[in-house]
Amino acid sequence: MTRSEPIETVDWHTGGEPFRIVPDSPAALTGPGLTVAERRLAAMRSDEVQWTRALLCGEPRGHADMYGGFLVPPDDPGAHLGVLFWHRDGFSTACGHGTIALGAWAVASGRVPAPADGVTDVVVDVPSGRVTASVRTRGGLVEDVTFTNVAAYVHARAVEVATSRGTVTVDIAFGGAMYAVLPAATVGARVRPRDVARLVGAAREIRDALNASRAAGHPGDARLSGIYGTMFTEEVSPPGPHAGTGRLLHQRNVTVFADGAVDRSPCGSGTSARVALLAGSGELRPGDELRHESVVGSVFRARITRETTVHGRPAVITAVTGTAHAVGTCRFTVDPRDALLPGFVLR
Repeated sequence: MTRSEPIETVDWHTGGEPFRIVPDSPAALTGPGLTVAERRLAAMRSDEVQWTRALLCGEPRGHADMYGGFLVPPDDPGAHLGVLFWHRDGFSTACGHGTIALGAWAVASGRVPAPADGVTDVVVDVPSGRVTASVRTRGGLVEDVTFTNVAAYVHARAVEVATSRGTVTVDIAFGGAMYAVLPAATVGARVRPRDVARLVGAAREIRDALNASRAAGHPGDARLSGIYGTMFTEEVSPPGPHAGTGRLLHQRNVTVFADGAVDRSPCGSGTSARVALLAGSGELRPGDELRHESVVGSVFRARITRETTVHGRPAVITAVTGTAHAVGTCRFTVDPRDALLPGFVLR
């Protein structure tokens, strides 16, 4: 299929990771009577929506690691926005960096009124549930955004995965999506740009093996099942004192999501999953902070806001703080004579 009308987007980045906001989404996504989770399934079935996603994500308008979201109606008036997150391979169930960017955009654009100085909660319905972006402003400008996520919990520990590099052991945790987490050193790499290609190859093998074995089945909603991202971790420094009686953990990660896309940010929902793992092992407690650094050096600060249970297992509510910045506005045009529509992904 093709479409001739231009598509308007607002582009932001959170910690280096792009987030392309589409305020006027395809009509197939905006009708009444559906939850955001149901709209995600509708998007996956719609040729029009998939074509538009491919157009905005693939080259020459995007790239292999592009990320964005279609704005849709929220589940009910209790939320300001609904969003469907997309990437080169489809539609994800959660996105922390996208939620941070959406909160910043909603306040900066005036879509959600905010004081010149203070904190404004932007409530967003995403496929995995309802989340909040608390936007801090000073002098009329957005300073930072704290993303309060759905409950995060440990799904499985010490799962062995056979790869071409030998057997590795991973932990699996949920932070809005399922993540496999392991030290980068176990695949002979570090969290640094020069090792990204090696980490992408390992992540693909790990994800495919775990999904083939159905190791990441969600206990309450099959739509949230399956490994979405593989997070490779590295300790920057030993835990040390932090404000008050808490401790500071400083770690670095690179998260490979979907089929080989690399998150330039420290990964918001992945950070929530990481916090759940650290809480479960007793390494991170309420009052502590995780300084989570990305492969490009950007930082999220994460903490536990409260402990809870979900699906009969211990869980934590996390708050992840980061910064987002506007990149530009785009007006993408479509020439129906273009033989490369809707686009392509070279790698």
